[in-house]
Amino acid sequence: MAPPAPAAAWGFFLLALGPVAAMETFTSGTLEALNGTDVRLKCTFRSPVPAGPKLTVSWYFQSELKEPLEAVFYYNLEAYPSKSGRFLGRITWDGNVHKDDASVMLHNVSPKDNGTFQCHVKNPPDVDGDIGEIRLSIVLKRSFSEVHILFLTIGISCAAMVILVVVVVIWRHWRRTQQDKTREVGRSEQLKLKEGGEEKETPLSGQGTCRS
Repeated sequence: MAPPAPAAAWGFFLLALGPVAAMETFTSGTLEALNGTDVRLKCTFRSPVPAGPKLTVSWYFQSELKEPLEAVFYYNLEAYPSKSGRFLGRITWDGNVHKDDASVMLHNVSPKDNGTFQCHVKNPPDVDGDIGEIRLSIVLKRSFSEVHILFLTIGISCAAMVILVVVVVIWRHWRRTQQDKTREVGRSEQLKLKEGGEEKETPLSGQGTCRS
């Protein structure tokens, strides 16, 4: 009897191992940065295989004009930034593969950097999985909604709390004043009633004395 074919034996072995989870990559999806600043392109991953010497990280860029993908960064044990193109000298490694981090830093961004960055992570034998994407938008100045609304909201909240405290203090003071007035009126009424009773008793006592 002929021995089983090597391919069939390998297939049977893979089936015996069961399904293997694929590489998962996580990015922010969208990112906005101020012109002339540095921005971190965050990319993290999760692999069922521990990070080894064959793990690679590849970053690609596609402009808003949908030009062909441009390789801008590569990592395998050490960083290999692009030696040409628009990102020359402006992308540095900022990750740690042993902490599932494949992030890079993009320095001195400009509107020319508007587009989509792709993060590809492969960790053989785990080479299949999704691709992380970050759509980067560069703004010339910080928009009102990002900073001013935050401070405005904090300011309004603080002002509302101060007003509430002031209203509570004033209300308590007014209530205490009204209670004091009520007590004073009650005491005055009691005093008047007492004085009136004494005046009525005095003539009666005099009349009784004369008759005797």
